[in-house]
Amino acid sequence: MPQEPILNQRIVLVSRPQGAPTPENFRLERVTLPELADGQVLLKTLYLSLDPYMRGRMSDAPSYAAPVEIDEVMTGGAVSRIEQSRNPKFEVGDLVVGSTGWQSHSISDGRNLMPMPKGLARPSMALGVLGMPGMTAYMGLMDIGQPKVGETLVVAAASGAVGSVVGQVAKLKGLRVVGIAGGADKCRYVVDELGFDACIDHKSENFVDELALACFKGVDIYFENVGGKVFDAVMPLLNPKARIPLCGLIAGYNTHQPPSGPDRLPALQRTLLTKRVRIQGFIVFDDYGDRQPEFLSAMAPWVRDGKIKFREDVVDGLEQAPEAFIGLLEGRNFGKLVVRVAQD
Repeated sequence: MPQEPILNQRIVLVSRPQGAPTPENFRLERVTLPELADGQVLLKTLYLSLDPYMRGRMSDAPSYAAPVEIDEVMTGGAVSRIEQSRNPKFEVGDLVVGSTGWQSHSISDGRNLMPMPKGLARPSMALGVLGMPGMTAYMGLMDIGQPKVGETLVVAAASGAVGSVVGQVAKLKGLRVVGIAGGADKCRYVVDELGFDACIDHKSENFVDELALACFKGVDIYFENVGGKVFDAVMPLLNPKARIPLCGLIAGYNTHQPPSGPDRLPALQRTLLTKRVRIQGFIVFDDYGDRQPEFLSAMAPWVRDGKIKFREDVVDGLEQAPEAFIGLLEGRNFGKLVVRVAQD
């Protein structure tokens, strides 16, 4: 007896944004999925991860990954449940993690799917502290930052999915940790809940002076998530042989024109040279994908024992993803942003 056809809700890219994305760049549509072929599985999305890198995929400018094509489903990692299986490696009911995109259902041959780690308090953790953001934080800090007891670390976007983990791991490694976040509530959370030594509000009129005061011994590691005026404030504070893991530059993701004002490149080059600063960009799964077991073996016990805390910002409904993503780029979220697409 033939099975009922599956109606898939999906959000596709309609146009490439000029500057900040708008709701008009997206379209919610419904399509019928084909029946499974041998070796395939049908996935039902439970949680969708929204992350800053997605802004780059909306552009067709050269980058480390191919752009999302017009009228194609927006890219994104998700936790999904196996609803049907014609693949012997997967059973109905299994929970998996994969880059299945902004949609309620998808069909996969299994090659892009990983079993969800065992023992999670809730499935969405596989998209945050024990997923790509947590691994980005851990590998960038440990491999590029090379933290040493007594050093000072500064991390931008300190209340976010990556920055919050960076600072907490650095504290466990014996560093002084200064966060940078947007707003008093986020700064209080970073200090009172996450245990950072200080957190500076980048919206403060005295931001530059307050950051310098908090970094009274200079900066040995700067974990870069933001760029822009935040990097400008950190640069004069860098100590000789400082390390900069370059994770993201969210302050510039929506710009489509060269920045105004004086050319800051000569000052940056002079700082890098005279202080022998090392700055290294990285793409976590490209550069460290084979070290995921190492990350999980370190992070999972810290999370289980409450040594690493995390916060989620959960939005209900796939149709809310575009507005939530726009808010992410404006700093409106508080914690790891996920969309609950279906009940788990």
